[in-house]
Amino acid sequence: MNMQKRRPIVAGQFYPDRKDQCIDEITQCLEEIKLTPHLPDEIVAGIVPHAGWTFSGATAAFVFAAIKQRHPKVDTFVIFGAAHGYLGQPPAVYDKGGWLTPLGEIAIDEELAAAILESKTAVSDCDAHNSEHSMEVQVPFIQHLFPDAKILPILTPPSEQAIPLGKIVASLITSDDERKIVCLGSTDLTHYGPRYGFTPMGAGKEGLKWATEVNDRQFIDFALKLQPEKLLETAAENYNACGAGAAAATVTVAKALGKTKGVLLAHTNSNEIMLKKMGVSSRESVGYAAIVF
Repeated sequence: MNMQKRRPIVAGQFYPDRKDQCIDEITQCLEEIKLTPHLPDEIVAGIVPHAGWTFSGATAAFVFAAIKQRHPKVDTFVIFGAAHGYLGQPPAVYDKGGWLTPLGEIAIDEELAAAILESKTAVSDCDAHNSEHSMEVQVPFIQHLFPDAKILPILTPPSEQAIPLGKIVASLITSDDERKIVCLGSTDLTHYGPRYGFTPMGAGKEGLKWATEVNDRQFIDFALKLQPEKLLETAAENYNACGAGAAAATVTVAKALGKTKGVLLAHTNSNEIMLKKMGVSSRESVGYAAIVF
């Protein structure tokens, strides 16, 4: 019997480490948002940010609320994650056992994992997930809104391999008539400011404005137009995403499942949120977007 369980690494840091506090904060995030009436009739995928909930929780909540509104029951969430510390090339699947969060345990979709591994577009590497937070911060939202769902976390580096991976996942979704499977790509956008060593437009207000309105927007537009190759290219050239592989895989899935465009539900940045919540601004800023397909 497989008892493999991944323990949370950013509970108590990026989000609360107690169940009641987690639920309170998720509820608060969901109450803060107002969904556009122009949601797709069927949602197959979404792009979510992965900072601490204080900063990006409400933006991520847009995507989860939209999925819940269209599909009260989801069987499995495939979560393509950023690869902050993973130096391997192939995407790494967490293929067995479960993940623990303050809300309890959520099971891995081992059957879907096995089918992806069989395609040779990804490798089994649970250890690669031990220090990666970009998928973990999504899981309590899933547990709260979709208590019966399973997850399939795939660490997805920003390389061309994200695209064949997305195609395989889409073909597996297409051949599964029984279950509702939704894909999530976890990425933040431009990390701007002296602390990030990225200030092409100077370290002031103008630079921060450019980061949001020009640099972030370029990445968002390629996502909305379902152009995975362009997502990988712009991230490599313009540093406007830290999870470009995750986004590219997600967009590839959406495109392969017949989507022709995405819907932008929210776009903000850490500086805007600090001003709103704490009344202070910073020389640094990180962009966040919520998109559904």
